[in-house]
Amino acid sequence: MTAATNRATRTSGNGARILLAAGLLVVAFGLTAAPAWAGGTPACTEILNEARVVWTTGAALDTLASGTTSTVVDQLVNVSVVWQDAAPIAVSPGDTARVLTFVVTNTGNGEDTFSLATLSALGDDDFDPIPTGIYLDGDANGEFGEEADEAYVSGTNDPTLAAGEALVVFVLSDIPPGVGDGDEGVSRLVVTSTAASGTPGSVVPGAAPCGADVVVGTSGGTAGDDGSYIASTVSVSVAKSATVADPYGAADPVEGAVVTYSLVVTSAGSGTALGVTVTDAIPEHTTYVPGTLALDGEALTDEADADAGDVGSTTPGTVTVDLGDVAGGSPARTITFDVTIE
Repeated sequence: MTAATNRATRTSGNGARILLAAGLLVVAFGLTAAPAWAGGTPACTEILNEARVVWTTGAALDTLASGTTSTVVDQLVNVSVVWQDAAPIAVSPGDTARVLTFVVTNTGNGEDTFSLATLSALGDDDFDPIPTGIYLDGDANGEFGEEADEAYVSGTNDPTLAAGEALVVFVLSDIPPGVGDGDEGVSRLVVTSTAASGTPGSVVPGAAPCGADVVVGTSGGTAGDDGSYIASTVSVSVAKSATVADPYGAADPVEGAVVTYSLVVTSAGSGTALGVTVTDAIPEHTTYVPGTLALDGEALTDEADADAGDVGSTTPGTVTVDLGDVAGGSPARTITFDVTIE
């Protein structure tokens, strides 16, 4: 039976015989329906319709009503899924339980229950995230919290949404080790109506709670959207060089000669190295020249204080310089200090 045939069988009414006589003939139609919501008339709404004919014969006014027809609105099944993160989530190789955020909306006209699934082996990205779980936003704050939010188990707590209602859903994935800087991995959240899915326009007769049909909408009763991760790695390196100035105006490493050490710290990649600290032990047979420690040409005090460096305070006999967080590809940092050969 087609959807059109089904709907016709739910429309009924009594015909009215219309008698015509000299005078005025007026035909009036009355329509009663529930207010429409933004996504269309709610499923199971009853639409009533009655026609009236009014006429006069001489001084007499006559009226006749048709029977009332009743049409019950079918349930239209539609759903949408939209990834919410403003940009790909930056991750590092081997990260665990990294979160993507989606909003699922029941865009149909009746209450519906949905099953959820994730896909990550999509073939058009650089790596496959490893799905580790789906969570429903239990405290409705839009932010993931493992204690407050509800772990989804297919067939056990499939979310039920009223028409127009939305739900935040979190997809968690582990990141494989060995991904390279700038590699992108995609995870897809797929949401499917448990009432009906398939070819748009297909019908499940009598499946709505009120006995109306369930009709598959333009989404096919299923929808999905892709969220992505981007690998953000960083490497830090240091290169050390030395120049010698002896007491005789030459560059011979003899007693009394001053050796200037230069440490150049560079970084590469799109990530950020946190808490970068450079240490360099004062070599044996040398003595540190007080007041010579500098960072990028700016003098640092030898004591442990508000500036970035010290000599011997953090670690005895050692130059220590705290560079803080260093973003990959940021300008090189240069540390210099002098020692005297004993």
